[in-house]
Amino acid sequence: MTHPFPALTPEQKKALSDIAQRIVAPGKGILAADESVGTMGNRLQKIKVENTEENRRAFRDILFSSDASINQSIGGVIFFHETLYQKDSNGKPFPKVIKDKGIVVGIKLDKGTAPLAGTNGETTIQGLDGLAERCAQYKKDGADFGKWRAVLKITDTTPSTLAIQENANTLARYASICQQHGLVPIVEPEVLPDGDHDLQRCQYVSEKVLAAVYKALNDHHVYLEGTLLKPNMVTAGHSCLKKYTPQEVAMATVTALHRTVPAAVPGICFLSGGQSEEEASLNLSAINQCPLPKPWKLTFSYGRALQASALAAWSGKPENKEATQEAFCKRARINGLASKGQYIVAGKSAAAATQSLFTASYTY
Repeated sequence: MTHPFPALTPEQKKALSDIAQRIVAPGKGILAADESVGTMGNRLQKIKVENTEENRRAFRDILFSSDASINQSIGGVIFFHETLYQKDSNGKPFPKVIKDKGIVVGIKLDKGTAPLAGTNGETTIQGLDGLAERCAQYKKDGADFGKWRAVLKITDTTPSTLAIQENANTLARYASICQQHGLVPIVEPEVLPDGDHDLQRCQYVSEKVLAAVYKALNDHHVYLEGTLLKPNMVTAGHSCLKKYTPQEVAMATVTALHRTVPAAVPGICFLSGGQSEEEASLNLSAINQCPLPKPWKLTFSYGRALQASALAAWSGKPENKEATQEAFCKRARINGLASKGQYIVAGKSAAAATQSLFTASYTY
């Protein structure tokens, strides 16, 4: 016999729903600036900049101090723990810089992958221990949403049923804990683009993963109207020889979502998954033009695909601040248009925007 034991009050539900709707208001998406120290180091290495706390702070300061009009395209920013407690060059805490622009502050909450015994190199995600206390503290320190990334990969033997179920349940438990502490959970079950699988295989796996995630969220009494989904787009593996058009990617992606994601979810914020900036924007625009019913906002939560051109423009030099902000704001505007299905390529894209951002077995 099932019994309803309300996990959230009507007031809590409304607060969560309002935050989620603000983040994915029309034309808005998320800047994922939650790279770990090591991941940020890899980015800085590519532009020959030393991986110091000050350099990490300086680059984010440039992005966060962009003109306030950036709030027309960016509804939320995901922070890494270090970044949440850093300040801009005038001594103003980064969360306040973001909030003063009318943008919602988020925080990365997972603690990375851990091996899942009895599988072919598959993983689960750590971080549930102490999560309630961390959520309460982060909420006090200015965060209003959280992010938790689970990782699944496609091979001849994976993802296994065990990996799908384990990651779905961990995502659901995280989401439940977040909501208890006033944070909107971003649920991120990423199917990695590594491999040579075709579009159809990715669609099949994505549907199985998403179906398991929403079954787990339901089992854990998660309030869907106060959540956001951050999935991969349905794309062929990076080593697949066949190339698919944005329209084919869009149809496969929206079909998979239509079959698995309840209409109660306010927004689906795609990760870029190693696509180039331009590719991620074109695919997002095609997804929003897809003729299938789309009851959710379909937008972006990009890290690399919002920052690659900006990083290249910056190159660690303070005098490049204006050019860096210009590159970042341009990409944000493009993705804002793409989230409404209105992005059309005009002229030649900059080299940094068309460069592949794929990294095998990518970790944040």
